[in-house]
Amino acid sequence: MKILVTVKEVATVADDFEIEGTEIGEQYREYDLNEWDDYAIEAAVQLAEAGDDVEVVTATIGPERSEETIRMALAKGADRAIRVWDDALADAETLDVGSKAEILEGVVEAEEPDLVLTGVQAEDDAFGGTGVALAERVGYGWAAVVNNLDLEPGADVASVRRELEGGVEELTDVELPAVLTIQTGINEPRYASLRGIRQAQSKELDVQTLEDLDLGAAAADSSLAVTDMFVPETDSDAELFEGDAGESAAKLAGVLRDKGVSAE
Repeated sequence: MKILVTVKEVATVADDFEIEGTEIGEQYREYDLNEWDDYAIEAAVQLAEAGDDVEVVTATIGPERSEETIRMALAKGADRAIRVWDDALADAETLDVGSKAEILEGVVEAEEPDLVLTGVQAEDDAFGGTGVALAERVGYGWAAVVNNLDLEPGADVASVRRELEGGVEELTDVELPAVLTIQTGINEPRYASLRGIRQAQSKELDVQTLEDLDLGAAAADSSLAVTDMFVPETDSDAELFEGDAGESAAKLAGVLRDKGVSAE
């Protein structure tokens, strides 16, 4: 059995930052594995640990910098990693869901996995549509926002529980091959051990271009463009009380009295 896990490197931003043009300055950004993808990796590794002859392959679309992120997936138990990048992708400012799904379709066609796991969404763009769009392109069955997964080794049907709107949950079976988008809380992602980190350095990391996936430069074309970036204005009229606890409490009591709030 082969499980493909799509992962993404996302940027985290310091509390104090400056916007430079249409992006946050690079000096204010740090990079890490997308939270939702971390749960997807753990789900795949747990399936591999429960069965024999299960291979876990991770794939990402990203520059050389993202190799540190994808090697973290290897350190947690994935067997191989694929990184897709070339000049056409480097020139693309923002990839939309359709572009990402088309590129990942190339990876799926090359790897022919039995199961594809993705995070529900990414922390940076929060699109939440890539997994389902990928399933549509490759013709796999799918289930979104999965918070419980039961798949016996060698079985061709996965039993899943998924979140719906309004707090409703659905129990359903999905025939393999399938794409499942994994929700946070489905498991407890493991920390990468020192041994795992060392072993990850020797595991295969295959860098592929769009041409390697039989895709043209047009796959990097996106219907999205960033036209402006700014800090949203707030209308908060919050009042901050300075001083120790006693002084702050006295000031708060005064404000409440002035507004007619009593203890009765």
